Amino acid sequence: MALVFTSNFFEHLPDKECLKRTLQQAFRALRPGGHLVALGPNIRLVPGAYWDFWDHYLPLTEHSLAEVGHLVGFVTEKAVAATLPYSMSQGFQPPLWAVRIYLAMPIFWHFFGKQFLVVLRKPL
Repeated sequence: MALVFTSNFFEHLPDKECLKRTLQQAFRALRPGGHLVALGPNIRLVPGAYWDFWDHYLPLTEHSLAEVGHLVGFVTEKAVAATLPYSMSQGFQPPLWAVRIYLAMPIFWHFFGKQFLVVLRKPL
């Protein structure tokens, strides 16, 4: 497998050991040079609102996810603190053209972004 992608999933795992095991399985499934790309709410940027969801268990940042990735053998290619707004699934749904412009202009991420982006690579 060349790519594992996850969005807003890891914070729902019950504990750190479960996250580590999940990353170990992703590492096992990836071929050398394959990538794991993860998006998720950054606890540092949404500290109180993070816990407004009953099923959020793991407080994560781009640094903590990269750290556990290293523990299981990944190399961090990118760790960005702020990318997407905290929630893209509730409330206002922007048109696709607006989302494309937002993603193409990282300067906006610093103002509106509350989710981390982490790209991990399995070494060759």
